[in-house]
Amino acid sequence: MTAPRPPLPPFTLETAVAKVQAAEDAWNTRDPEVVSLAYTEDSAWRNRDTFVTGRSEIVAFLTAKWARESDYVLRKSLWGFRGNRMAVRFHYEWRDAAGQWFRSYGNELWEFDENGLMSRREASINDLPIAESERRYFGPRSEAERGPGHDIDLQ
Repeated sequence: MTAPRPPLPPFTLETAVAKVQAAEDAWNTRDPEVVSLAYTEDSAWRNRDTFVTGRSEIVAFLTAKWARESDYVLRKSLWGFRGNRMAVRFHYEWRDAAGQWFRSYGNELWEFDENGLMSRREASINDLPIAESERRYFGPRSEAERGPGHDIDLQ
């Protein structure tokens, strides 16, 4: 049996915001093993045009992703929630092997099991080339940038 991973559904505004921040924090570690622990053993993903099933495939996918996307830094924001489901918007910045910077924008739909593990993730993402001088993020959020009133700016 899998140990519960709070906060658990059904979500309240407070627990949904906390779950989104926990996901952002985990992804900003850029550690595929750490990130994979938030998902069920058989979690199903659609990430752009790629379909991934299960923790081992999640680890492989994220390992390859972060090998391509250097200096990755992510911001997530709760868009809506009901019961055991959430809609999240996000963007992240990264650079490729040639040194070109990108800001990637997207939306995710999440579904959780009773233990608070994500059983389904669907992500739609678009990449925008940016100049290094246009970067907004240089690391994970500080404590002062967390909580209500610190939504991401998608411009």
